[in-house]
Amino acid sequence: MAFHLNEEQRMIGAMVRDFARETLLPTASERDKTGEFPRENLNKMAELGLMGMNVPPEYRGAGVDTVSYSLALQETSYACASTAVIMSVHNSVACGPIYLFGSDYLKETYLKPLAAGEKIGSFALTEPGAGSDPASQKASAQRDGDTYVIKGNKNFITTGKNSDLTVVTAYTDKTKKHRGISAFVVEKGTPGFHVGKEEDKLGLRASDTVELIFEDCRIPRENLLGEEGDGFVIAMTSLDGGRIGIASQSVGVAQACLDASISYAKERVQFGRPISQFQGIRWMISDMATELEAARLLTFNAAAMKDRGENFTEAASMAKVFASEMANRVAYQAIQIHGGYGYMKEFPVERHYRDARVFTLYEGTSEIQRKVIANHVIGRQR
Repeated sequence: MAFHLNEEQRMIGAMVRDFARETLLPTASERDKTGEFPRENLNKMAELGLMGMNVPPEYRGAGVDTVSYSLALQETSYACASTAVIMSVHNSVACGPIYLFGSDYLKETYLKPLAAGEKIGSFALTEPGAGSDPASQKASAQRDGDTYVIKGNKNFITTGKNSDLTVVTAYTDKTKKHRGISAFVVEKGTPGFHVGKEEDKLGLRASDTVELIFEDCRIPRENLLGEEGDGFVIAMTSLDGGRIGIASQSVGVAQACLDASISYAKERVQFGRPISQFQGIRWMISDMATELEAARLLTFNAAAMKDRGENFTEAASMAKVFASEMANRVAYQAIQIHGGYGYMKEFPVERHYRDARVFTLYEGTSEIQRKVIANHVIGRQR
């Protein structure tokens, strides 16, 4: 791998690799079948500092860099993509916005238990009529004295059922369009806050995806993130970091597909020799490895730019669109190499194929990533 990792990054990667393959991997297939939320494993991950990786130690986080976080997500996804998406959402778009935009009160009250893994977080932006266009959301938050009253529905919310608190966006002033969106922290158990429909998904089946319903949900004014009207910026900033997370997940799943394909090709004998000796298979594997390495480097580049304090929006979108589409191609090729066996649940590539499909959809579709990239590339030409 051409990207230089320092000693701490290598140690974190090795630590998570050992944990993921010893603890997560053996039961990943069973979780896929049952849909059981991996709470016990998340508790173990919290003990390793994986639930507040980019949060400073003063807020009970691990305080490591984004490259280390990407490595940890890659290794977690390699073993269990369902667990990885819970970890990614929790770190990127739950801890992230509270750390970047939260008051001292919000950091003390919510960020500390989130970073320590004592509470699990989620992020609620998407609505039935507002996905790629967040300005089309209809949820509202009306100021009433020292409280806000939130009304509306959110859908496709990862970990919405099992999270302890949610970062929610809603309009405080519809007349200002996207500049009238605000963001709030809402605790589970708040009157008027309900979990609605739970989705039955193609993949990532041990990670719940649900509808959240807010019916005159009254929260303290102190639970506002930043100022009124900051919600759109908070969401977009959080999603930039989240896209590094999705790219990292994509790399992890693709690596699992590649490794499984190589192992199978060495063992599967046809026409008197292992299929790994046939040029057609060897070229497929070389293409898979090349695309995977390119995606890994794009992901590390975006993570390193974030660590250096540079504007990484374009780099994150490039990493996300390339890595997510790469993972789908590699998962497809992995099944092809396995032949009929790849279509059977007995082999892990079937699960990887289903898990990978959503990577081009959530936290900004491939089409939205291309829009972001084009805006940057075309906009800077003189």
